[in-house]
Amino acid sequence: MTSTPIPHGSRRLALVLAGGGARAAYEVGVLSAIAERAPGLEFPILTGVSAGAINAVYLAAHAETLSAACGALRDHWSHLVVDRVYRIQPWHLGRALLRGVAGPLLGARGEAAVVRGLMDMSPLRESLAARLDFGGIDANIASGRLHAVALSATSYASGQTVTFVHGASGVPTWRRALRYAVRARLTLDHVMASAALPILFPAVRLGDAFYGDGSVRQTAPLAPAIHLGARAILVVTHRSEPELAASPVPTLGDYPTLAEVIGLLLHAIFLDALEADAERIERINRTLARVPAGAAPEGLRPVSLLMLRPSRDLGALAAGSGAKLPPAVRWVVRRMGGHRTTAVDFLSYLLFDPAYTTALIELGYADGRAEWPRIEQFLAAVAE
Repeated sequence: MTSTPIPHGSRRLALVLAGGGARAAYEVGVLSAIAERAPGLEFPILTGVSAGAINAVYLAAHAETLSAACGALRDHWSHLVVDRVYRIQPWHLGRALLRGVAGPLLGARGEAAVVRGLMDMSPLRESLAARLDFGGIDANIASGRLHAVALSATSYASGQTVTFVHGASGVPTWRRALRYAVRARLTLDHVMASAALPILFPAVRLGDAFYGDGSVRQTAPLAPAIHLGARAILVVTHRSEPELAASPVPTLGDYPTLAEVIGLLLHAIFLDALEADAERIERINRTLARVPAGAAPEGLRPVSLLMLRPSRDLGALAAGSGAKLPPAVRWVVRRMGGHRTTAVDFLSYLLFDPAYTTALIELGYADGRAEWPRIEQFLAAVAE
């Protein structure tokens, strides 16, 4: 596969990376395929949420080309194991539940009754601290390669989605219903907050409030890129073509397990709003195309959008892999019904296993190559 000369692109080109736990490894494969054909391509606007925030910050801070950054990301994701992301012990889970449920019943007050997540995320913090160079963000902004990088998290104090923007001088902020943006110098705490899935992972304190996963109440996941000036957005989502084409006719099966219910909720959190927002942008584009030049409502502009999605169901790729989880995690997952074949979606979010993440990277790479004609056409139009 030979490289194709592609201009560096527009300063209004954005890359949006979705959340999804271990599934975010798929994004790295897609970007690797793009970088192979356009190694000098730059994304001046980067936004990420949850696990996608890790990839976004890595790209924003990397001093070398997209191709080199993707190589480093592949190394990171292909060597991840559960013990380097989170820890869980059955006794810790039991103690957390006792503190949160039995504590108040027994009269416990204050900190004694607070559950700080069912999983310990300190391994991921240590791993990212060794790999992420946040000083590189300022260097890339100063060189002009980067306009802004934005991460979103959910404030437990206000219930709103807060987007933290690290960008060039004069980078905008905004306030809309249930969401707003603030300027910030991104740190590891911002990344951890964006990826802190409620209940499972502890909230992270930023300033005077605690924050959790940014996907939870993010009703417009593409909006940060648009607010930052994007005229064209490349999105890597985790909902596959087969899932979109699945029959809506319900079938009667066994009563759903907790793992199946949580898997469905995680899909809703990470994928549904993104699909709805993409449809909204396409609808606005069609409307604006019918409006005479100069007559468009103030604040509205057409935005080119390219959604790249998996050719296979990422959950199905995790089928039969539960045995690869550490014993303590496997015990918890099994108690939740995660051993069922219908619970693979839940399993796929937690399966930080080299075999699975490497399979995701390889699928993303293959899909990126297959989609290259569309990607090339999109990038060429952006550069005009």
